[in-house]
Amino acid sequence: MDVANKSTMFEFVLLGLSNSWELQMFFFMVFSLFYVVTMVGNSLIVIIVIVDPHLHSPMYFLLTNLSIIDMSLASFATPKMITDYLTGHKTISFDGCLTQIFFLHLFTGTEIILLMAMSYDRYIAIRKPLRYASIISPQVCVALVVASWIVGIMHSMSQVIFALTLPFCGPNEVDSFFCDLPVVFQLACVDTYVLGLFMISTSGIIALSCFIVLFNSYVIVLVTVKHHSSRGSSKALSTCTAHFIVVFLFFGPCIFIYMWPLSSFLTDKILSVFYTIFTPILNPIIYTLRNQEVKIAMRKLKNRFLNFNKAMPS
Repeated sequence: MDVANKSTMFEFVLLGLSNSWELQMFFFMVFSLFYVVTMVGNSLIVIIVIVDPHLHSPMYFLLTNLSIIDMSLASFATPKMITDYLTGHKTISFDGCLTQIFFLHLFTGTEIILLMAMSYDRYIAIRKPLRYASIISPQVCVALVVASWIVGIMHSMSQVIFALTLPFCGPNEVDSFFCDLPVVFQLACVDTYVLGLFMISTSGIIALSCFIVLFNSYVIVLVTVKHHSSRGSSKALSTCTAHFIVVFLFFGPCIFIYMWPLSSFLTDKILSVFYTIFTPILNPIIYTLRNQEVKIAMRKLKNRFLNFNKAMPS
């Protein structure tokens, strides 16, 4: 019976953010601009960290991986949404929907663990500065990044396996601009209350627990920094503040969506836009505007590029 039900569901219709043509054109221009800036900004961070030897440190290695994840998170659904606004084609196959669910949870799950790794890096740098180099070694950094991807893959696989067990036999309109379990499971021909409990236990509580751990670690770090007045401590305070802003902007929407999976669709849409489109663009802005080392590296890269152009024969 379940197999028959699932076999009749060949595609879903993504209702998007609005039915108004004027608003769709507005969203097309705004999201296209945001997507381009996201890709350029995060790519610039990756290039700067790679070419500048002064940025070859654990913190910037983790920041580079965060930029890569942000570009991936911005790309799993946004390009399709932008294209759909132009073509008017808003359907997605069942397999395509599962693919979006997989990559969404892969990138968000990986980013959660990576943000915890960045928090651990700052915690050791502030609390145990003399042992920092021995504790946060290059091998440890690579292990943290690999672990974050492994956790992300395991989490996303659990979500896809769960979605595959759902029987779909009725409506196929997804009230969002991409597929995610909180909106897709409400189309299933089963009691959504039990499914909501699964969402809360597998995503909501995990996100909330990680946020509490991160919040406590940054509070400890900031309290430690406050008791010092050196220039290095001021720099650490700026860095940790930037990290915490990113954590809050990323975890806030995720916690709300997955802790209350039966909440208002309008609220979920707004929050989904925030952590899939706005947050990836805010990360490079926050880190570059608040980080003097990145600013200096950007100026060096700019001067190198200008000097290269001048050296080119006309």
